[in-house]
Amino acid sequence: MFDASIWLWIGFNLFVLALLALDLGVFHQKAHKVSIKEATIWSIVWITLSMLFNLGVYFFWDKFVPASDYSNSEAALAFFTGYLLEKSLSVDNIFIFVVIFSFFAVPAAYQHRVLFWGILGALIMRGILIVVGAALLKEFHWIIYVFGAFLIFTGIRMAVQRHEEVHPENNPVVKLLRRIMPVTENYEGEQFFVRRLGKLMATPLFLVLLIVESTDLIFAVDSIPAIFAVTDDPFIVYTSNVFAILGLRSLYFLLAGVVDKFHYLKLGLSAVLVFVGVKMVLADIYKIPIGLSLAVIAGILTISIIASLRRTRRLLELEKEPELETS
Repeated sequence: MFDASIWLWIGFNLFVLALLALDLGVFHQKAHKVSIKEATIWSIVWITLSMLFNLGVYFFWDKFVPASDYSNSEAALAFFTGYLLEKSLSVDNIFIFVVIFSFFAVPAAYQHRVLFWGILGALIMRGILIVVGAALLKEFHWIIYVFGAFLIFTGIRMAVQRHEEVHPENNPVVKLLRRIMPVTENYEGEQFFVRRLGKLMATPLFLVLLIVESTDLIFAVDSIPAIFAVTDDPFIVYTSNVFAILGLRSLYFLLAGVVDKFHYLKLGLSAVLVFVGVKMVLADIYKIPIGLSLAVIAGILTISIIASLRRTRRLLELEKEPELETS
């Protein structure tokens, strides 16, 4: 199942842990509000690292994974397509993060800490799901049709329920925690737990972390099958997922204030899910080339973003018209 050497897996995970340690231990040692400038710089850093890794796949894939059926260019294209797919689907998380942080009135200075530990947990959960998914596809080929049908259903549901409200207070994980552990009334700095009269208590910040984790698990159930429509190589699936998720925090701080302007983005994401679902269902009849998949996914996302920006500009023009008439 795993063509890549175990040392390649170990080396990559050590590299990721080193990046995370550097991020939290050096650059974000003290809690602070992440500015747009800082978020932009970190977004560029994560995207650059992703593309450098992609370049490494292009030049060295055959040396590190000689048993793979992919050529260097095919592996690099599969990684980039998987990365773009996961990156675009992860944007949907940002919509939810905005709702969660607003509902719980999380101070801006503590949001990075929540997202850091939330994404660390997400990497672990997604790693487990990828291993399980790869094993299922290898042992039970027919499950590809189940994955495909599930993605088509999810895409249609996302299109129909684009404006569905989110209620973080109804999260079952939060209700369970409140039953087994007392929770403080107010935030206690950036602490997840505190002791009061010798009793361990969770803080509202830990509640937010639990909701972020459980929400990402739900999104992962959608996105992991989607990337298996692009490639069935576990290492490419895993690494493209990891790089997409690592850049999610900075992307949140970059887009949180303007995410509502991308009105048609969820519709675009639903179309992407339906497309990859159809791709999986048709896998044994016609295997859609990775290059064509990349073009379709990129095209759908580009159209949805351009349409959203045009809609925003049109609404601004309509708002200005009454002002011009009165003046």
